[in-house]
Amino acid sequence: MTSREKVAALREEMQKNNVDAFIVYSADPHMSEYLPEEWQERAWLSGFLGSAGFVVVTKDKAGLWTDGRYFTQAAIELEGSGIDLFKDGMEGTPNYIDWIISEIPTNGKVAVNAVATAHSNWELLTQRLNSKNITLVDNPLLKQIWVDRGEPSKNPIFVHPVERAGKSVVEKIAAIRQKMEEQEATVHIISSLDDVAWTLNLRGSDVQSNPVFLGYIVITKNDAVLFTDLEKLEVEARKQMDDSFVKMMPYGAFYTYLQSFKNEKVLVSPNSNQSIFEALKSNNQFIKAPVPGHLMKAQKNETELEGFRKVMVRDGVAMVKFLYWLTHNAGKEAMNEYSIGEKLRGFRAEGENFVGESFGSIVGYKDNGAIMHYSAKSEGSKEVTNDASILVDSGGQYLEGTTDITRTLALGAVSEEFKRNSTLVLQGLIRLSMVKFPKGTRGVQLDAIARLPLWMEGKDFNHGTGHGVGSFMNVHEGPQNIRKDLNPQELLPGMVCSNEPGYYLEGEYGIRHENLVAVKEVETTIHGTFYEFETLTFCPFFKDTIVKEILSGEEITWLNNYHKICEEKLAPYLEGEVKDWFLQLVSPI
Repeated sequence: MTSREKVAALREEMQKNNVDAFIVYSADPHMSEYLPEEWQERAWLSGFLGSAGFVVVTKDKAGLWTDGRYFTQAAIELEGSGIDLFKDGMEGTPNYIDWIISEIPTNGKVAVNAVATAHSNWELLTQRLNSKNITLVDNPLLKQIWVDRGEPSKNPIFVHPVERAGKSVVEKIAAIRQKMEEQEATVHIISSLDDVAWTLNLRGSDVQSNPVFLGYIVITKNDAVLFTDLEKLEVEARKQMDDSFVKMMPYGAFYTYLQSFKNEKVLVSPNSNQSIFEALKSNNQFIKAPVPGHLMKAQKNETELEGFRKVMVRDGVAMVKFLYWLTHNAGKEAMNEYSIGEKLRGFRAEGENFVGESFGSIVGYKDNGAIMHYSAKSEGSKEVTNDASILVDSGGQYLEGTTDITRTLALGAVSEEFKRNSTLVLQGLIRLSMVKFPKGTRGVQLDAIARLPLWMEGKDFNHGTGHGVGSFMNVHEGPQNIRKDLNPQELLPGMVCSNEPGYYLEGEYGIRHENLVAVKEVETTIHGTFYEFETLTFCPFFKDTIVKEILSGEEITWLNNYHKICEEKLAPYLEGEVKDWFLQLVSPI
């Protein structure tokens, strides 16, 4: 079926069930950003493949709301679907709940799939819709029309050893119980997949590029229980659970188990799915708060940070070999955006302990570079020659850590305007890399530093400057970020973030430069404790698109020093023509 036919089939189900509007969030029962195939409901219905966005279907209209990263991509992928694009965050774009209220009658009915709807969204919807006498119900209508959605994977669940995790399962659960006690909680539920994997020092591959597995954890004062597909647990994983006093139960037993609790104080994230709250609400109290392990996971211990440092050398070597191949073969051999991504994966796969990509590589040639999260298809992707610019955003999952890096380079002639904008973006990255900031600083307070060179010329970019990154874990991790949004989470030592300003000119080109950085304490003065960023990524920038006059002396010194470090870290693993080319690349400007 086409997206238009799928929407029509959904409307038939809506009519049978007397539903006036149906909301399809981009979510699974664990509120994941990247979803197992069987839970990609919004992508299946709409054809829009971005990681963020949701669809609302009424009896005669349909709309998709997504953020600035995906405006260009969504417009292309929604073509012919009958689904209108609503640009979230842009002036004039209605709030989706306001839009629903304006489109359906008073006393109408709105349906969602509660197991794939965050409790926070359910609560907000209920409050807003009730004020207009509109009822919200749990009715997973897509089950009736998406009949070939597939089954959960049977990929193994394996141990992430303490030698790489830095802390044992027993230590982590004890720390979580301490936080439970502080909040007077008697039961704690962990439903987000990366928090489940982190807590138990286990990894899997149920979600493409994310080393996680489908599971829940329930922790009480005396028990810890993992709910997952027990057949997938490797022998060592079972032993680790037994040794850590973690019971194991089938994934499907989770909701029945919840119904056994009476008169408990349940600590649960408001971002958990609504079905969890439905199972518990009759007989228990809720403490709605972030999962304690979420912040613990974000603050990498020294073992995890050392893992990052090791894999960044491995990843940097792969990137240099790839960039040499790309710059020396574009225009000489047939290649396209998709095949370039495959070639890059091959270079990474030569590295020790490579597990897979940390996300699908973004290879945007010429105007496709302006599609921020562009994903080239195996069929019909743009041919690449030795002309204009290309943006390559990619990353690897290694047993010791996760990488995410973007480089934008010229494969042929580019305009002076492109060079200027590329330098402004690089200047933003350098300024953020150099910043020193006091304890208590939030990401939003640093975001402007990376944007200022662009702002001074009336330019900007429509995505965050930085996101958290996991340790052999999800490439997007919270609770910290560096962006315009008012996130109250302060930046703390051990947090790993991306530093990725950009500039995009739709229909022409896109520019993004990205390194990963780690927060570390640098000094304590009479004014308090100060932090700075340790740059983790080792890979040179291309000097032929840098307008040296734009950079200050201090910024030039930073760049030359960075390239010197890249030389020290990577040169021992390079040889021949690749090494000669690399040494030219890292020579001072």
